[in-house]
Amino acid sequence: MTDQTTDPRDEPTAGGAVRVVLADDHQIMRDGLVALLEALPGLQVVGTAGDGAEAVRVCGATRPDVVVMDIQMPAVDGIEATRQVVTAHPGTAVVILTMNEDDDTIMSALRAGARGYLLKGSSATEVEQAIRATASGGMVFGASLAARVADFLSVRPRSPEVPFPELTDREREVLDLLAAGRSNAEIARHTYLSDKSVRNAVSSIYGKLHAADRADAIIKAREAGLGRD
Repeated sequence: MTDQTTDPRDEPTAGGAVRVVLADDHQIMRDGLVALLEALPGLQVVGTAGDGAEAVRVCGATRPDVVVMDIQMPAVDGIEATRQVVTAHPGTAVVILTMNEDDDTIMSALRAGARGYLLKGSSATEVEQAIRATASGGMVFGASLAARVADFLSVRPRSPEVPFPELTDREREVLDLLAAGRSNAEIARHTYLSDKSVRNAVSSIYGKLHAADRADAIIKAREAGLGRD
């Protein structure tokens, strides 16, 4: 992916502007966001990235105040990229901007450290307000998501016994079936996922568990109690 970054030492931010990095694998989306944000006072786009791994690298180079992050990206997805960015740079806020609104993904983003979650149907004003609010330490969620997030945070306790909390619920389900000896095709039939989605999930699991291969992932899963009928 070709990415654009500006070195903060070369172009000092004027007037304390909020420094923003944009991460999305669709260039037309990145270009549109750059045009939108650069036209607004007090916001400065200091870098763009076309995948999650590049987003982490660009954030390390530019140290933005806010990252606007897509989820479904190649190399490293937005959830894992969020986790890495927040871990390395606690002062950087991540706002998820995605088409995905299922509960598992929203909660995985929150666990990864995202401070905002918007859908791509959000207005330009909503995106602007989310960036400014999270840069000031707030948390922002799209109107259609706020009630669900509030319900989750206030009612559902996090279980310390859930194995591999770094995985999404869907990835944990795939790992459970993997540990039970199911093939990718069998996992696809069981979960109603496409073969490609299963392959992507398995690859993501390997990365998050630091597993060398399928056998290594299965061993780790079975040691944690997964894969048992």
